Amino acid sequence: MKKYLGLVFILISLGSCSQKMQQNATVVNSVQNPFIWSNANIYFLLTDRFNNADTSNDTHFNRTKKTAKLRGFEGGDIKGVTAKIKDGYFTDLGINAIWLTPIVEQIHGDVNEGSGSTYGFHGYWAKDWTALDPNYGTKEDLKILVETAHKNGIRIVLDGVINHTGPVTEADEVWPQEWVRTNPQCTYRNYVSTVTCTLVKNLPDVKTESNEDVEIPASLAKKWKAEGRYDQEIKELDAFFKRTGYPRAPKYYIIKWLTDYINEFGIDGYRADTVKHTEASVWAAFKTECDFTFEQWKKNNPVKVLDNNPFYLVGEVYNYGIGAGQIFDFGDKKVNYFENGFNSLINFEFKWNAAQNTYEGLFSRYSNILNNQLKGFGTLNYISSHDDGSPFDKARTKPFESATKLLLCPGASQVYYGDESARPLIIDGASGDANLRSNMNWDAIANNPETNAILNHWQKLGKFRNNHLAVGAGIHKMISKQPYIFQRTYSKDHYTDTVVVGLDLNKGEKELNIGAIFKDGTILNDAYSKTQTTVRNGIVKLNTPYTLILLEIKK
Repeated sequence: MKKYLGLVFILISLGSCSQKMQQNATVVNSVQNPFIWSNANIYFLLTDRFNNADTSNDTHFNRTKKTAKLRGFEGGDIKGVTAKIKDGYFTDLGINAIWLTPIVEQIHGDVNEGSGSTYGFHGYWAKDWTALDPNYGTKEDLKILVETAHKNGIRIVLDGVINHTGPVTEADEVWPQEWVRTNPQCTYRNYVSTVTCTLVKNLPDVKTESNEDVEIPASLAKKWKAEGRYDQEIKELDAFFKRTGYPRAPKYYIIKWLTDYINEFGIDGYRADTVKHTEASVWAAFKTECDFTFEQWKKNNPVKVLDNNPFYLVGEVYNYGIGAGQIFDFGDKKVNYFENGFNSLINFEFKWNAAQNTYEGLFSRYSNILNNQLKGFGTLNYISSHDDGSPFDKARTKPFESATKLLLCPGASQVYYGDESARPLIIDGASGDANLRSNMNWDAIANNPETNAILNHWQKLGKFRNNHLAVGAGIHKMISKQPYIFQRTYSKDHYTDTVVVGLDLNKGEKELNIGAIFKDGTILNDAYSKTQTTVRNGIVKLNTPYTLILLEIKK
């Protein structure tokens, strides 16, 4: 850990906004930093595990059976996320988008997964896509969340599941056979054995390849009638199918239900779950409907529009790596998901690249790919997640290095809840992915000085990333190998941003050659130590007690 406290960062920004960029500024948001998804700093959280702000909604549907460790609902809710936005937690961390695990109504029963009972606390076991699970909160809670986020310059990304329903339990019957298959189970040997199959045992696979008309499952119709909303749901479905001309096939029902969250709440994006297990054309149709609905929402809610960015769709193509460019290879078939609606794909390769490469090797490689093979698209890098059992730093011994590599690397960054506070990823008594899904370690943030030092590092780097498009979306170029100094430059539509970063410098007095990027006499502010320096003949001199220096033009 101490080794990476020796890193020094110099971030120097040149920026100018055109009148057009100013016109595109947020209507309801006081935050003035421009935003693009390719430079996003996205905070990914398990809704049930982040923050419990309303204990009255902790138990529903008689989900009271004793479960295996961390396999039941723990109480986290939508109100808890909103509370932390209001507290400024995300703003202080430089977060400009929040991705929540699915919040639709989950199966009511439990599943025995070998280690004991498990409930659908994670959100990926849908029972009814049209309703929120009351354990997470209400639609009014979601409305307030989105509005609060937007007022703070933060976008909301929901998690969309089209591939499967929830498991069958004593309380949850299987959907009709024209809707789902219950076998064969996927073997992942080729395209068909990855797509036209169930991911695991007892996870009914939606027949997304079908274009045959199907009726609403009887159990769902019965549920809607009992809740007094059957007529309204059917009316909306009739209107959707009339407008689109789609057959009443399973995939299109689910697409309609998911895009309703755009229409009703104005969410900004979707993370698409289990992408490679569903035909690529499904996601192309999904993106078409997301784009249409997002534009309609903007027209209907002009004073609520955050900015002019398009709807964001990032895909989980399990094991996709940035090195593959635009192609994912199933062995017997190659698929380009970027041609099927995706702005970006989650990069499963980053953790390996971060472990095996020098900073220059990592940064230059990513910049080259993003500005060539993936030009016009993006990638979402991460160091840990909810289902990756081999994260970059499983023991949490390298939290400073983790922040440095993730937040300064080209591409968008995914901060998994607790990365910034070294939340443990190894939990006594837990098994499998339950280790990755512990409750947020708020107590450590409140009481542990070491945790706060880690958090402070993530906050400073995160805020610089948020302030400078060049960090994630710019072109990388090394200035000096020893000491290691590089620059990032971003320019589009009369907006320019230049960032210079230096690593591995000493505490105390520092003299660095940053070239001719600034005119003599330019005053720079070091945000890390809150001191100032002046450029003389391309040289900056500083004397700070820190080994991390973040410089910007004094405003």
